[in-house]
Amino acid sequence: MAWRAICEKFINAQNLVEIESRKDPESDPFRSRYKARELLKEIYCSLKNFEATEEENGGESGDQRPTEQAIDGQREDGFSQGFSGDSPAGLQAAKLGAVEYYLGVNHIDTEELSAGQEHLMNCIKLLERCRVSPENVSLFIHVRNQLGILWAGRDETETAQEFLETAESIYQCYMKEDGTPPTDMTEYFTTEENLLTHQERTKRFELAYTHTMYYLAQVYRNLGQTERAATYCHCTLQRQLQLNQFSPMEWALNAATLSQYYITKGRYMEGRHCLSAATVISGLAGEVPCEPAAQESETENEHWEQLRQKGAEIARCWIKYCLNLLQDAKKLLEDNIGELDTDRQEELKRARTHNEEEEEKCKKSTLMFGSEDTFDAIASLEEKVCCSFPLDFTEARAVFLVGQNYVTQAKEYFQIDGYVTDHIEILQDHSALFKTLAFFEEDLERRCKMHKRRVDMIEPICNDLNAKYYLLIRRQLMFELAETFMEMTDLKLALANRQTDTQSLDNHTIKKFNYLCSASAKYFQMFLDSLCFPEGKFPEHLEEEVLRPALVAHFRVGRLHSRLITFSPLAQLENLSKSLENYKYVVEYCEVHPEAATAVEAELELSKEMVGLLPVKINHIKAKMATNN
Repeated sequence: MAWRAICEKFINAQNLVEIESRKDPESDPFRSRYKARELLKEIYCSLKNFEATEEENGGESGDQRPTEQAIDGQREDGFSQGFSGDSPAGLQAAKLGAVEYYLGVNHIDTEELSAGQEHLMNCIKLLERCRVSPENVSLFIHVRNQLGILWAGRDETETAQEFLETAESIYQCYMKEDGTPPTDMTEYFTTEENLLTHQERTKRFELAYTHTMYYLAQVYRNLGQTERAATYCHCTLQRQLQLNQFSPMEWALNAATLSQYYITKGRYMEGRHCLSAATVISGLAGEVPCEPAAQESETENEHWEQLRQKGAEIARCWIKYCLNLLQDAKKLLEDNIGELDTDRQEELKRARTHNEEEEEKCKKSTLMFGSEDTFDAIASLEEKVCCSFPLDFTEARAVFLVGQNYVTQAKEYFQIDGYVTDHIEILQDHSALFKTLAFFEEDLERRCKMHKRRVDMIEPICNDLNAKYYLLIRRQLMFELAETFMEMTDLKLALANRQTDTQSLDNHTIKKFNYLCSASAKYFQMFLDSLCFPEGKFPEHLEEEVLRPALVAHFRVGRLHSRLITFSPLAQLENLSKSLENYKYVVEYCEVHPEAATAVEAELELSKEMVGLLPVKINHIKAKMATNN
């Protein structure tokens, strides 16, 4: 009867923590946990009384205890000398240790961290007297998981790492040397008729180790060991699916976030698989309504709002996947002037073989997420976008269209009203998708139209943004607009060069070319003006983050003014004078600040050259004007 009473107290304590605590008032948020703590203390006292009674009745004598040397000499993973886990002393140590563990967690939950640490370390000390066995291995791992979390929360990452890596080692050794479904900690205080099945024991044990891997992933990330962190994160996600212990949207967002690591490493197959799995698993959360229903509670509406936001964040990860894949392909294919290298293109196409496809299938076998219900859906989604570099316009356009589809999805949630920064970042990614696709387009007119699409989506936003609150974003947009107009200018010039000379250009073409030049120069100048002090003075010293953009802007304004087509000598003189002024700025700034020269080596060299040539050209025009007069 006494043992059954202890079991009932334990069940009550668990009920207080897991159920009743949710009803605690804000004025007394830990009421149920304090009540549970008292019950745990009573259980601890009862266990100690049992221990004393057994010793009085001739139980295990003191000479059966392991020596201090044996305890100190234990292997770190606990597989060494000590009480057998199924012996009376071993079971008593495990039960007392479990109560210490629950008291430790209780104190941590009530924000009494030092007391919580003390109880958890008491649990460790009790377990040091025992060998790891099916009766206690779960407790060995759980207590180290909790200590890992505790120390990580204090930013003592290396201490957390030690506890968690020991937990990992204990799990791996146990599975190698025994592997039977171990006793769960709750079973120390469960009557025989309520013991868990082997299947449930295994599931809980594997879940504890999954938590170990999850916490280690965070620790390795904080230590800067990104590759190791990604590996542990990937394994954690796999195990959560296998154990069916996950929240669909949280799991999906974690998988999508992991994809970004793979993308930065150029591992697009893994990135695509993570994103495909994220999209499929997020669907398990249910179909998200477009608008909140009037009859639903505020809590339900908040839930759907969170799902919509996470879905949009996954869409943004897909955008990054498509954009990075196109940009990396561009880097592979461009020549030294940024144009498509057709010889390299053909070489890469020939290199594609059936063997690569087979290799991909082999690699995927170790990476696959999902269950029998989701494997096919994930594979089907993967087939809709490639993970190899697109090598021509048709392939690039297929990737672009996938990215553009996710742009639409992301913008549905991240609208300009309420999500200004997010909305603009999505627009910038959309613009970058067009920019990269244009690289693959051989028709110059069509390429120019793609850049025009970029202008149409960015220019209205740039002009409408409040400069006071969104200065940095406006600078980014102004610089991008300037570069986009300049690219269009280059394309128009390339088309014009197919004519005999500029004299044969019709007025419409000249007007269009000059408009593009002037628009580019205007936005570069707006960018430069945004760097001025409130009184309008340009800074004598440029901060590092704007040094190169500012000098490049001056250089390009100079270049653009020199390219304007006009048959008026007076207008030519004015344009060349403005051009010389900007080239001089670059040269003189680098003379006063020699350290700036490394940021603009190519631009500086050309600026020096133009500072030498333009005065001659200006004097020639002046002389011609004087002669004509």
